Amino acid sequence: MKHLLHLIVFAFLFTACADKTSKTELPPISEVYDSFYEGFLVLYPAHGNFYGVNRYFDKLPNNLTDEFRSKEVSLYQTHLDKIQQYDRAKLSASDQINYNSMVWYCKNKLGANHDFVKYLPIDQLNSINLYIAQMASGSSVQPFATVADYDNWTKRLKDYNAWLDTALANMEEGITLGYVHPESIVKKIIPQFEAMAQSPVREHLFYSPVKNMPESFTEAEKSTIESTYQKIIKEDIIPRYERLAEFFKTDYLNAARTTSGIGVLPSGPDYYKNQIEYMTSTSLSADSIFALGKSEVARIRTEMEMVKNEVGFKGSLLDFFNHVRTNKDLMPYTEPQQVLSSFDVIQKRMAPQLEKLFDKKPKTPFVVKRTEAFREKSASAQYYAGNPDGSRPGVFYVPIPDVTKYNGNGDEALFLHEAIPGHHYQLMLAMENENIPDFRKFTASGAYIEGWGLYTESLGKELGLYTDPYQYFGMLSAEMHRAIRLVVDTGLHHKGWTREEAIAYSHENESLSEDGIISEIERYMVMPAQALSYKIGQLTILSLRKEAESKLGDTFNIKAFHNIVLDAGDMPLSVLEQRVRTWIEQESE
Repeated sequence: MKHLLHLIVFAFLFTACADKTSKTELPPISEVYDSFYEGFLVLYPAHGNFYGVNRYFDKLPNNLTDEFRSKEVSLYQTHLDKIQQYDRAKLSASDQINYNSMVWYCKNKLGANHDFVKYLPIDQLNSINLYIAQMASGSSVQPFATVADYDNWTKRLKDYNAWLDTALANMEEGITLGYVHPESIVKKIIPQFEAMAQSPVREHLFYSPVKNMPESFTEAEKSTIESTYQKIIKEDIIPRYERLAEFFKTDYLNAARTTSGIGVLPSGPDYYKNQIEYMTSTSLSADSIFALGKSEVARIRTEMEMVKNEVGFKGSLLDFFNHVRTNKDLMPYTEPQQVLSSFDVIQKRMAPQLEKLFDKKPKTPFVVKRTEAFREKSASAQYYAGNPDGSRPGVFYVPIPDVTKYNGNGDEALFLHEAIPGHHYQLMLAMENENIPDFRKFTASGAYIEGWGLYTESLGKELGLYTDPYQYFGMLSAEMHRAIRLVVDTGLHHKGWTREEAIAYSHENESLSEDGIISEIERYMVMPAQALSYKIGQLTILSLRKEAESKLGDTFNIKAFHNIVLDAGDMPLSVLEQRVRTWIEQESE
């Protein structure tokens, strides 16, 4: 009710005052933030699950419809118009960041082409059906602690059923319009739907919450939930997955394209340009990013050669890649828990050094978990933010599809990036900071978040890691991997590279396994430009640190630098550059 009242009052004030008042008579700018935040959650309620916002746990709006897109456009245009009524120059420094971030976000989202969401709704890696499956497992961000929680999930599943029906209809239309996935992507999707279609009801992933009902539930409540969930799975979920599995195996696979990038799709070049702007928060062109990637690959290869010589390996760098890929000493594990425990060892080793670089750390707890089996084969390691109230920890998910083939040579860099002081520090410090408006905790720019993650990999030696040359090579390999992305992502979507050309280029320049390279290339194919954010963001932060060290000399304080980068939360890179340079000027006085 409080949120609704604020929205009504805010709407009235803007309507009544339009063209009649000066900017100084506008409501507090915080009301724009609150209005945008609430409107965002109404459109994307599943985002609230990841951050403890429980008002919309029972809803899943259908983002595949034209009606939904109209609501999106209305939200972005309305709030772009509202915030631009304020005189940015008269705002506080923090509100200028908020202003710039909202303007950038709204403009980018208004420029997005909804057809790519509408006609390509399902992929093997990042589509709504996979997030819903995680929630359905009962071990993710959808709560199953009360009877109301169980009721909320059944209501959300009704919306999800409608989403699946629309997805099927849209993909059928997409075939006629030329919006289809490459054949290799379709072949990865098929087994995901077959698994959900063929599972018995009581063994179905969506039945998992029933098996783990709280003991506090009465027998009557348990019986009702059990029968309700059985009915939904049997009559709604499984039949839809059966239809979609059959569709993907027949009509869609037959229509699948042989090309790999989105440049060949209707409006593909314009869509890719918009994605680059959003994912990197820069105006860099695809050609300039391609050239930057080539340059970074050459630089990192030189450093890799030095490590190869240090360990006394005789042979080419390509031979050394194969040596690292197949070195059984780097694959000592026999049980998945051993892999998870190895990250605990890394954390304990670096913990004493953290205070030398950071004087702030999140209050939110942190854990390492194995990636769920249903998505493990296609997933990369990733971090999920926790709840600031401590009700759910931040989680670092590690895929271990075959523990005997798990190569740990890059795990120190991986932990720094995904966990501490990477995403866990960046995301949770922002989530816990009450001075950052809520809307900026949900509208990520990508390049800032992933740039910070990759930047933290470079801190390994300062944190007491990388004493083993193979682990340092793992860091270089991780950086090379991100540099390669600049080349292959723009190669696929801008220069017309095939999947096989991108795979070959990766093989030439990194030690990732064959399966790992294929999985990554296919990730770029369905998430255009997302992979560009890491390296672009990292290079920006490294450049800003170098600039600060040069201008401040002996007065440079690494803790203060990290605070100025992290304290204000996620923001476009251009805004971050302005913020750091203002700090440098202030420190120089």
